[in-house]
Amino acid sequence: MKFRWSHRNHLSAIQQRQAILAQLPQMTAEDQRRIFSWSVGAETLGSFQECLTGEMVLPVGVVGPMTIEMGLYERRDDGQLQEVQRQIDHVFVPLAHTEGGLSESMLRGSHVSSLAGGIKTWVLRDEMTRDCAFVFDTTQDAIHLHEWVMAHQDDLKAWINNPLHADKVVQPGERSAKVSSHATLLNIRTHVVGPVCHVLYGFDTQEACGPNMITRNAYALNEYIVEQIEVQGLAPHSIFLEANMGGDKKPSYEYFHGGHGKTVVAESIIPDDIIRRYLNTTAENLQALEWTGLHGAHDSGMPSFGFTPASAVAAIFAATGQDLGMVGTSSMAHATLSRVTEGIAFSITLSGLEVGTVGGGTKLPHARSYLRMMGCEGPHSARRLAQIIAAATLSLEISAAASMASRGSENFFRTHWKHGGLR
Repeated sequence: MKFRWSHRNHLSAIQQRQAILAQLPQMTAEDQRRIFSWSVGAETLGSFQECLTGEMVLPVGVVGPMTIEMGLYERRDDGQLQEVQRQIDHVFVPLAHTEGGLSESMLRGSHVSSLAGGIKTWVLRDEMTRDCAFVFDTTQDAIHLHEWVMAHQDDLKAWINNPLHADKVVQPGERSAKVSSHATLLNIRTHVVGPVCHVLYGFDTQEACGPNMITRNAYALNEYIVEQIEVQGLAPHSIFLEANMGGDKKPSYEYFHGGHGKTVVAESIIPDDIIRRYLNTTAENLQALEWTGLHGAHDSGMPSFGFTPASAVAAIFAATGQDLGMVGTSSMAHATLSRVTEGIAFSITLSGLEVGTVGGGTKLPHARSYLRMMGCEGPHSARRLAQIIAAATLSLEISAAASMASRGSENFFRTHWKHGGLR
């Protein structure tokens, strides 16, 4: 079989790919109808990925109303977040998935937390990092770069953040790209590993998740640094834009405690009577589950502790057009359960939540509608979305943990048998 498989998305290329797939012996006419039909349109979808050939349907459940007390945050002059307002809202959360029991379980957790007064959320940090690695012949040269960068942090921030430089361009090869004025450099850290100096740039990306804009700006910063250090006699023989210390799209010990993406905390205190009546378990059983689960997580080497955070994060990501590759980082979680006078305080920290409300897949028509449904448009909407995701994740944790903490985990078994095994 000889053919050229184009990555382009003009109509003839799409039709050629469809024709080739239609010739596969395993492809039925019904398969072709399902895969090659359009509801949104190839003209719209063609800008979101390459090799476009069709689309698919993913069921969306909506859970709510979820009672959430959220914070509104602004940047101080020193780059740190400052909470300027809190408000209580009732949010409907879209979940795109095929996991039986997920939506019902989150709904139960949401209902229970609302009966108890709702879920409180806070954003502790917000920055996107890009780890650029400068490779030298000797460790001494790498240390010299570390010293130079630390001594010139303010100069580097002033250069890249200066609005007068908004038209500066970087020129990789024959093409040029403008530096993004929407990504503000907040800080720079370095880490020396032998002859390699890792330079970690931390950016504020406003309402965008921002990996593309921080990549452009990091590239420009690297070129600027090389120009400056050449007069110092420093000449790296390799520069890599990402060298695995930036925390992007993968879990890491470095960012389990926060510092990449949005670090968000959610908490809800559930009284004993609500636990018994609506969660069908007891505070003591929940404590026993946490104690056992902590030891299991520790012994198996889990870098984070949570019951099922990835399910909630992935479902909301799919519905709102987030980068699905970022679920790995974004679902790093530390859930806690503690006894208080009136019942159990449940909390969860998502330390590397990579989300945005503009750019990328958020431009998809359905994603825009679901973001609008949650009130996630305009200024401060990305941090609002992050807090909604944290609250939804905690709702699922509360319900799923209670199911597992029932006698013999019978409720957990019955839910999976009802929504999974018998489908």
